[in-house]
Amino acid sequence: MWEYSDKVKEHFTNPKNVGSIENADAVGQAGALSCGDKLKLYLKIDGNKITDAKFQTFGCGSAVAASSVLTEMLIGKTLDEARKITNKQIADELDGLPPEKMHCSVMGREALEDALKNYYQEDWEDLEDDVEEGSMIICHCFGVSEKQIIDAILNNGAKTFDDISKITSAGLACGRCRENIKAIISRYVKNDEKKTLTPVQKIIKINNVIETVISPELQKDFGDIELVNVDNNNVYVKLKGHCSQCANAKLTLKNFVETKLKELVDDDIVVFEEK
Repeated sequence: MWEYSDKVKEHFTNPKNVGSIENADAVGQAGALSCGDKLKLYLKIDGNKITDAKFQTFGCGSAVAASSVLTEMLIGKTLDEARKITNKQIADELDGLPPEKMHCSVMGREALEDALKNYYQEDWEDLEDDVEEGSMIICHCFGVSEKQIIDAILNNGAKTFDDISKITSAGLACGRCRENIKAIISRYVKNDEKKTLTPVQKIIKINNVIETVISPELQKDFGDIELVNVDNNNVYVKLKGHCSQCANAKLTLKNFVETKLKELVDDDIVVFEEK
């Protein structure tokens, strides 16, 4: 389904610094088992330098790889240097991650933030070198600020979530920023009347997207998908092949299937799995 770099494959098959640290100076957590990925990060700190870092994670190969490479990035760094590590740097250290897997690097940064909050006993200060000072980050996966989204609307003619994603890449990974992006759009884009699809037209379009866009991608990982039913904006599908047995099936449905249908058919679509 997705192409992975050799570094991702190496860190997944031979992860570094797996385990826990007894009497760790800082411990941070991110993610949740209900979402498919969870990370616990342990740090040993001597003075102002991180001397050891280990992790325990439950999740996909990208989550393991991102956690592994993060520990390597942390060991030997000062706390100030560690504070400035971004999820983009984690992904870059792996020679990139597919957009649908960028949330794994975000989870790494969130665990680091949590660990340093635990150590400093203070609120995390958001430091991102590549974002304008004073501009709130909306999409943490790609470091896209509110200012960049507004600029895409006012200066590049963006009117929809799909337009924003094409121009800035915001919202293409974990999707947690989707509602915030929609709220910004509603503030700056006039509510023109939408040309709505009839129920039959919507079903035909959903089926077409599943057959021509989603299914071919799933087949690359020996999986597949079947449309079962459409009830207004509720879409019921059945995962087949390897996808039906995958531990991250819920993530596939939300981060790939539902995201594609929202982008290409209707932003209000919700996908459910039929067993």
